[in-house]
Amino acid sequence: MQVVVGRIGRPHGIRGEVTVEVRTDDPELRFAPGSVLTTDPARLGPITVAAARWHSGRLLLSVAGVSDRTAAEGLRGAVLSAEVPDDELPEDPEEFYDHQLRSLTAVSTDGAALGTVTDVVHLPGQDLLALDHQ
Repeated sequence: MQVVVGRIGRPHGIRGEVTVEVRTDDPELRFAPGSVLTTDPARLGPITVAAARWHSGRLLLSVAGVSDRTAAEGLRGAVLSAEVPDDELPEDPEEFYDHQLRSLTAVSTDGAALGTVTDVVHLPGQDLLALDHQ
């Protein structure tokens, strides 16, 4: 199963590194050198992580085949996904993978049914639930 693990931000420096908005509980595993990640849009990937490092609280990635700032800029905005086993669960009981939320009924704070979750939409700075209204 594919799970979203990050989104590529702006380039960092002139050697092709990119910043990553991390969306995973285990970035050291998901962004380990050699990891292959799919991209949305698909035309930008898949990408292979060449190296990853933390700098001033941000994750920086080196991507195989991307060696300059211009090429790195071409990846900006790509949503990155990793393959995880279908039965894998996040460690924190308050966290969920997108596929765990689909088909659940969303309710308001007063208990009124709002609809069924059809998708999780990842936007910069926020995630939204798409509902099929009842």
